[in-house]
Amino acid sequence: MNEINPRGFPEPPFDTPRQTPPGVSAKMNPQPDHGEESYTGSGRLEGKKAIITGGDSGIGRAVALAFAREGADVAIVYLSETEDARETERLVREAGRECVLIATDIAKAKNCQDMVEKVSRQFGRIDVLVNNAAHQMSFKSLEEIPDAEWDLTFATNISAMFYITKAAVPHMKPGSSIINTASINSDSPSPNLLPYATTKGAIQNFTAGLAQLLAEKGIRANSVAPGPVWTPLIPSTMPPDKVREFGKQVPMGRPAQPSELAAPYVMLASDEASYISGATIAVTGGKPIL
Repeated sequence: MNEINPRGFPEPPFDTPRQTPPGVSAKMNPQPDHGEESYTGSGRLEGKKAIITGGDSGIGRAVALAFAREGADVAIVYLSETEDARETERLVREAGRECVLIATDIAKAKNCQDMVEKVSRQFGRIDVLVNNAAHQMSFKSLEEIPDAEWDLTFATNISAMFYITKAAVPHMKPGSSIINTASINSDSPSPNLLPYATTKGAIQNFTAGLAQLLAEKGIRANSVAPGPVWTPLIPSTMPPDKVREFGKQVPMGRPAQPSELAAPYVMLASDEASYISGATIAVTGGKPIL
C-alpha cells in the first residue's frame, strides 16, 4: 500500500503460472478482486434483466456481481470456462438474484441468436446488454499472425457483438442500455496485439454509430475502454515477461482489478445515465485516450 494505491491493490512484478487460453481465475497469483468483499449495492438496477457475455471471469464477473447486488437478474454467457461460470453464478444467487448460465461459442451467428432467444424467454425482456467477451493473442510480427487467428478475433470480438445486439434490440424497451467493452487499444493500439486492437477500434466506432441508430427507440449505447486489467486473459495470452510487468506502464503503475471496472458499467446500465449515449468511458489508470 502507498499514497497512490491506498486500497493496497497488487502491483507488479507478478509471478503467476502460465495458462492455456482462455485461462482460469483460480490459478492466478495474485487472485483477481471482483468486489466479493467490497461491492455494496443500493438498488440502482432493481428489477432489471441483463445479459453479460464473457461473464464468467474478469471484468464480466465483477460486472455480474455488481449488477446482482444492485438488484438485476443476470444471464452469463461464456465459452467453456464452467468452473469460473459456476462461481459467478454462486455470487449472483448469493445476492438473491436469478442467474442463467449459457455456454456457447459466440463466434457463430446462430449461437448468438439462439442465446438471445433463450434469455428473452427466461426473463421476458432484456433491459441491459453487456457485450464484453473477447479473444486475444500476442504476436511479435505481422507474418506470425495466422489468417484463421485474424478471422477468429473478428468473429468473437466484433461480429458477435453485431449478431447479439441485432437479436437483442427487439426485446429491449425505451430506457434500455447496451454497453460494449472497448479498450485503451482503441486509441493506443499495441503492435503485439494487432488483431485484438483492430477489433477494439471497430467496437468504438460500432458503438458510436449504434447510439445514433437506436436513439429513436430510446435505447442507449455506450462503451467502456479499460486499460490493463488483471484477468485470466493476461497469463494465458501474453508472454511471461509482459505478464510479470503487466500494468507498470500506466501512470498508476499497476493494472486495475476487475472490481475497479464495475462502477462505470453500473452507472451506464442505470436510469441515472438516461442522457448518456454514444460515449466512451476510459478506465485506464491515468493514461489518457484521445
